Amino acid sequence: MSANPKAFADPTLPFLLDEAEPVALPSGKPPSYIADHRQRLRARFMAGGAAAMPDYELLELVLFRAIPRRDVKPLARALLDHFGDFNRVLTAPESRLRDVSGVGDSVICELKIIEAAAHRLARSKVLRQHVLSSWDALLDYCHTTMAHRETEQFRVLYLDRKNVVIADEEQAKGTVDHVPVYPREVAKRALELNASAIILVHNHPSGDPTPSQSDITMTDQINAACLALGLTLHDHLIIGKSREMSFRSEGYL
Repeated sequence: MSANPKAFADPTLPFLLDEAEPVALPSGKPPSYIADHRQRLRARFMAGGAAAMPDYELLELVLFRAIPRRDVKPLARALLDHFGDFNRVLTAPESRLRDVSGVGDSVICELKIIEAAAHRLARSKVLRQHVLSSWDALLDYCHTTMAHRETEQFRVLYLDRKNVVIADEEQAKGTVDHVPVYPREVAKRALELNASAIILVHNHPSGDPTPSQSDITMTDQINAACLALGLTLHDHLIIGKSREMSFRSEGYL
């Protein structure tokens, strides 16, 4: 974590400025107006939840722990201006977060803890569940984990004979518009897990979930491999920024 080389003019405050050691009173406590503002935000959150707060205030709450003694509203707004919304801030790669002035290790750690918690909560509603009867939870999970990624990711959900999810695995990562997928490896892994069915999921960083010709060809190849081995390909979901596309619903399967 790098420090700002500009020292305080006040000799009673001998430390340097950086994102984890912001302006403070000599006592080490934040100025009263900052403490009061934080107390009000926390009280409003406890009373009304996230629905009662705009994105920048919810982001402020996350930043409070990373930056305990400074007004974080300017940084919250800078992050939202840079990335667009709360979700994109949380899911932004570490390298891009560091492009925003004031972001260092402490801020990145707090953001990634929140992101990991969201992923784990969404995943818990899918694993060991009958996926066909909890389809909305599956879509929520896919959007939470994949909708705001800046590169393509290909995942496979493996199901048992009762259509309960027994594994959720990332098969490959790619670029902004391509991800390598090997149908033989997908089918091989299904046999290793003793799965009876699979669901394919990948994202389109462009935000448009319309399938490309390579998406269609790859899906047909995996479906053929599944049929040869007695496996069922329930669906292939393409996740966009605000909506998804189902191969099954659109007649591709």
